[in-house]
Amino acid sequence: MKIFSCAFEHGGRIPDRHTCKGEGISPSFSIEDIHEDAETLAIIVDDLDAPMGIWVHWLMWNITAEDELKLEEGVIPPGAVQGKNSSGKIGYHGPCPPSGTHRYYFKLYALDKKLKLREGATKEDLLAAMEGHILERATLVGLYGR
Repeated sequence: MKIFSCAFEHGGRIPDRHTCKGEGISPSFSIEDIHEDAETLAIIVDDLDAPMGIWVHWLMWNITAEDELKLEEGVIPPGAVQGKNSSGKIGYHGPCPPSGTHRYYFKLYALDKKLKLREGATKEDLLAAMEGHILERATLVGLYGR
């Protein structure tokens, strides 16, 4: 499985549009070579360089798995559910490091089932629900510094 963004390359700079300096909307993604047994996909985006520990920027699950999938900029696919980020809000929270350049990990999971999690669930809830159901993983890393 592979995940790409039209907005930035793996290891490249995330455009301001997708950060606190810009509109703060989620970037678009293309997903290819999804596991044939995958029913749904989940995304976890976090900043491992945050000074107070890992900062969760986005949680989304129950994305319908298709042969090739395009997630549009700022759009939540039908049926997908979002969780609570580290700012305490539901949805995407654009990168906004206090200093330096941080690495943002866009982690994609192919799952063998639809998850029964409510909107606003935490990263811990999502990880627990995915346990034993992950068929495949892929990661895209973006960099951002103000």
